Amino acid sequence: MEKCDSRTRAYKNGKTFDQCMDIAKTLSSELEVKIEQTGQVGWDSILENAGHDELVYKLTLKYLRQDGYDIGNWKRPHVTKTIV
Repeated sequence: MEKCDSRTRAYKNGKTFDQCMDIAKTLSSELEVKIEQTGQVGWDSILENAGHDELVYKLTLKYLRQDGYDIGNWKRPHVTKTIV
């Protein structure tokens, strides 16, 4: 019986899920610096930095949320630092 293995399945441009995760982690750390400097980053900017790769884009937003950033919503499509 064949089974899907997320570690070897090729996504956009032949990247595996693990490669997409690594790219997203790197991208999120770069964007954290930009958010600290400018106060916010728009979703469209994140999508462009992700090379219009939907999986990398979504993982980047996930990692930013995990690091304590407010990723916004459909009314406010930008990422800001969470004020505590």
